[in-house]
Amino acid sequence: MSSTASSLVRDVLSIFKLRIGIAIMMSAIGGVAITPGDVPALWKVAVLSIAVFLASASAGAFNQWAEADLDRTMKRTANRPFASGRFHAGAGWLAAILGLLAVAVVMAFWAANGWAAFHTFMGAFVYGIVYTIWLKRRSWTNIVVGGLAGSFAVLAGAAAVGSPLQPAPLLLAIVVFLWTPPHFWSLAIVAHNDYASAKVPMLPVVSGDALTAKVILAHTLLLVGLSFLPVLWSAGLLYLAGAMAGGLLFSWTSIQLVREPTRKRAIQNFLASLLQLVLLLGGTVADRLAGAF
Repeated sequence: MSSTASSLVRDVLSIFKLRIGIAIMMSAIGGVAITPGDVPALWKVAVLSIAVFLASASAGAFNQWAEADLDRTMKRTANRPFASGRFHAGAGWLAAILGLLAVAVVMAFWAANGWAAFHTFMGAFVYGIVYTIWLKRRSWTNIVVGGLAGSFAVLAGAAAVGSPLQPAPLLLAIVVFLWTPPHFWSLAIVAHNDYASAKVPMLPVVSGDALTAKVILAHTLLLVGLSFLPVLWSAGLLYLAGAMAGGLLFSWTSIQLVREPTRKRAIQNFLASLLQLVLLLGGTVADRLAGAF
């Protein structure tokens, strides 16, 4: 493959925010694993997981399409394909993005049911419309509400097994909702100057890094505490081990961030939040697999 073709492939993949998509897909799998009931056939779980991943990818692409002007003003995002002008943010791209979302919703309906399809759509809608269009440039609550995108992924997975309104998947959805703000606010502390120059009201810009660090710690302690509660219902010891290991790590780095609200501590907390989510969701899946044998 030529260097030009390789660059084009990298640009196309980059607009879909695939790392976020992987986290969202893992949340859906966690929703399947933690919900009491018969787990669907493996191929159905795989198709639903891919559907949630594609829905997240469509929302990520819409975010970059809609924010090309904003991305140009920030050093961290100025080289994105739409922002740099390598891709033209026109109607053709919008049609492709919406088409991808439609495919994802149909796949979720085919693999599971209408509720799974609804939650798959709502996750993308919250990130694309509520967060990107409505709140991001208007309110520091943007990423708080945006956290619902991951919660809907958990509920999509739960809907494939049974009712998403059972206590364990609902608690996991709430934990993912609470996880998103401290995860993203840690990154926002690192990119404080970028957001300030672009006049984006992220919490560190509005309230300062020190206060943001305290809010991050409060969120972290609350979500870690809630992450233990599914053990009272369907979750077992492997789930608890993952929740404890990830929770202790995330809590410790959040405490360090309060003590030193610096960029170095913020990026450490950002990375710890990712590991916490992996350990929590990995424990959820391991717990379910252990129960199957």
